[in-house]
Amino acid sequence: MPGLSQSLFHTCFEQARVMSADTIFGRILRGDIPCDEVYSDDHCLAFRDVAPQGPVHVLVIPRKPIESLREAADDDQALLGHLLLVAAKVAKLEGLEHWRTVINTGAEAGQTVFHLHVHVIGGRPLAWPPG
Repeated sequence: MPGLSQSLFHTCFEQARVMSADTIFGRILRGDIPCDEVYSDDHCLAFRDVAPQGPVHVLVIPRKPIESLREAADDDQALLGHLLLVAAKVAKLEGLEHWRTVINTGAEAGQTVFHLHVHVIGGRPLAWPPG
């Protein structure tokens, strides 16, 4: 990164990783907080949102703590693709033919938990723009 030493970059990255692991989603992944699980594998966990925005609202989160899509690295490519494929699998498991997939990046975009997550929302007509 221009203007940022390697050691400072790695320190900042590690702080972001720790912050992400310490979110409510990190606590869910560790089993400290229960969730209504829909799907789980070695790379991600999908569970029902506690404040659903539709009849179906499931969150798909990576087990790897990544704060947001902005912090995803090139070596996360397979994981990011996997999250989207799992989102589609979850939609099918939930009986959805049509659904919305959302990834909010940053507070101004509506991200409230700073651990990357994919929203799968459906079960009713969804207007555009979303809000």
